[in-house]
Amino acid sequence: MKTLKKYYIIPAEPEEVYLALTTENTIRLWTGDEVTMVAEPGSEFSMWDGSIMGKNIEFEYGHMITQQWYFGNQEEASIVTIKLHPHKKGTSLELHHTNIPEADFEDIKEGWEDTYMASLIEFYQ
Repeated sequence: MKTLKKYYIIPAEPEEVYLALTTENTIRLWTGDEVTMVAEPGSEFSMWDGSIMGKNIEFEYGHMITQQWYFGNQEEASIVTIKLHPHKKGTSLELHHTNIPEADFEDIKEGWEDTYMASLIEFYQ
């Protein structure tokens, strides 16, 4: 299993970014795809027409989101933690994604960079 940790600058305030990551209608706007999301621990979510699926674990309004992402029948949960920090250009988004299957790591890394974060950043530009 592998871990990915990266930082991104999002040109919006942390509360705006938090809402863009946790509000179903706003997620649809920046992804352009079907989404199921409720910002409640224990709820399941789906993004990009089911390409990303998992369970919401924890929310701290305006600051943090923790989710379990599903990768088949792996033993250890793949956990995504997003922390939002105020930054002079908007928000410093700290991404920490653990327990990524080795075979999926490069695709996941590329997906975070070229699709997920690129779409979110473009939404605010």
